[in-house]
Amino acid sequence: MTAELSGFGVQRLWDVGVAGIHRLLSHRHLLAQADVLIVVAGMEGALPSVVAGLVDCPVIAVPTSIGYGASFQGLAPLLTMLNSCAPGIGVVNIDNGFGAAVLAGQILRLGEKLRQTPPYQSG
Repeated sequence: MTAELSGFGVQRLWDVGVAGIHRLLSHRHLLAQADVLIVVAGMEGALPSVVAGLVDCPVIAVPTSIGYGASFQGLAPLLTMLNSCAPGIGVVNIDNGFGAAVLAGQILRLGEKLRQTPPYQSG
């Protein structure tokens, strides 16, 4: 909602976790079109790493406190996301979707600014 209220187009994907990887892969064309992705995951928190391995844009990982077993109110997914070996991932704090949306907006605005700035000309 924060990204939409900030004027950005948002495409949501639901229930595309690593336990049903085929559901994620069926949306690969949408992932490839994104300029930045916010990936929310609980349980073991592996989804942002998988997504980052599929795309060439920044991935903002949001661990969620919702989960069962040994997720420890989001600590387990947070630590997994911080230890990801996939490049291009930034991690925000547990349940911080707001912070993720603000960061995504800053990335998108900077990209737009860079596209509008003429290349440096040496004199």
